[in-house]
Amino acid sequence: MQLADFPVPDTRAARGALALAREYQSPAFTAHALRSWLWAEAFAVVDGIVAVDHELLYVAAVLHDIGTVTEFDNHTLSYEHAGGHVGIALTAGAGWPRDRRERVLDVIVRHNWPSVDPDLDAEGYLLETATALDITGARPDALPADFVREVLAAYPRGTLAAEFGACVLDQAARKPDTTARRLVDGGVVDKLAAHPLERVAAEPNS
Repeated sequence: MQLADFPVPDTRAARGALALAREYQSPAFTAHALRSWLWAEAFAVVDGIVAVDHELLYVAAVLHDIGTVTEFDNHTLSYEHAGGHVGIALTAGAGWPRDRRERVLDVIVRHNWPSVDPDLDAEGYLLETATALDITGARPDALPADFVREVLAAYPRGTLAAEFGACVLDQAARKPDTTARRLVDGGVVDKLAAHPLERVAAEPNS
């Protein structure tokens, strides 16, 4: 397994999602989004999930945290719902039908669920599993070590732990009834600081 196994979809929606991420998010958040997409694609292989809408998965992964940025933050909605609606707007412009646009919202929202049944939502399961690895360190040994190092070299973690920790604390304080509060109460800040991928990224051969 290597990066070349997972080409970026060459579509208007995929290009637009990446352009939005790079324009509005910090480099650390955008790298997190791209790692999450690659982890998701890799988990599809490892977990034997073959019926995957790869373009939808890419768009949802790239935009899954965009609801945290000032321009798209919503004073009542959780950041995953806010980001999902950004995804709907983007894919409407790309000509996606309504049901597929709404799937972007579903997948982005479900990435913050404690777990997702792959039979209910394959892409939601993959993004939840991928972001759980990148944020809390879940299933750290499930993917091939060489592939993990290649992804981390291409998209370094950088200041993600500090940035995401501060962001989720802010979201939880301002919107205590949203998922951000559950993440904070579940110790996400400490999990970020002790993340196993932080150690992998620091290894000399990484």
